[in-house]
Amino acid sequence: MVRKAVLPVAGLGTRFLPATKAVPKEMMPLVDRPAIQYIVEECVRAGLDDVLLVTGSGKGEIEDHFDRRLDLEAALADKGKQDELTAVRDLAHLAQIHSIRQGEPLGLGHAVLMAAGHVAAEESFAVLLGDDIIDPHEPFLERMLEAHDRTGRPVVALMEVPSDQVHLYGVADVEPGERDGEFLVHRLVEKPPVDEAPSNLIVVGRYVLPGAIFDVLHETPPGRGDEIQLTDALQTMAADEPIIGIRLDAERYDTGDKLGFLKATVQIAAQREDLGKEFLEWLRAWIEEREA
Repeated sequence: MVRKAVLPVAGLGTRFLPATKAVPKEMMPLVDRPAIQYIVEECVRAGLDDVLLVTGSGKGEIEDHFDRRLDLEAALADKGKQDELTAVRDLAHLAQIHSIRQGEPLGLGHAVLMAAGHVAAEESFAVLLGDDIIDPHEPFLERMLEAHDRTGRPVVALMEVPSDQVHLYGVADVEPGERDGEFLVHRLVEKPPVDEAPSNLIVVGRYVLPGAIFDVLHETPPGRGDEIQLTDALQTMAADEPIIGIRLDAERYDTGDKLGFLKATVQIAAQREDLGKEFLEWLRAWIEEREA
């Protein structure tokens, strides 16, 4: 059974400067929770209670978020703010949080390879990228874990995009798998021209990998951007035997750029039981006022 997750969070977040000059991108709030918390909560819901953060310089706030803050707890207790106190305390018990530094930004494959000291060679593990937040009401990661348990193969998340957008992504060459929404992935093509794309299924930020990926990554030379690419290692494994792709049919919030982050904030706020109704009423009124 898979119990460990690896979260690469060493990126500089340059698309959100100047906000990310002093605050890690992963700590930017979607309503009242930092983006990274949504990812860790997704891990926990799927039974992954051991989480390794692959961090970099200036990312200490992420680890602090999941640690105790005794002075804050005392202040909340003194003011009788029990709900807030419970929320703050629960973060320290959400999962077993570990961290390791990625000294240089040498690619996603290199970030995954940093986990080799934490994940045993015979263990499988999940990799979750923080730019993709998935609707918490959908058990998508659980589906990926089940497919891996059943097949023993690497599993990647796939998402359909319009054909005229495939040149922006890594695209999977697939055939139907055993179950609805499941595919056998024979190869991965990075940013192909539209007329050469093997499908309109792109790889998005969820993976379930066997420990054997570490040996493959050790042998994978730097690729695009002179970085060690996880896609290249998966391509090597797919050449021996197809890997598994699971189509993402759930809502996906893309927080990787400013517009996507704004959309995610609005969608998440609108779905909140404590905020949604009042927020949507204000939003409709604001839009009507602007259009008048």
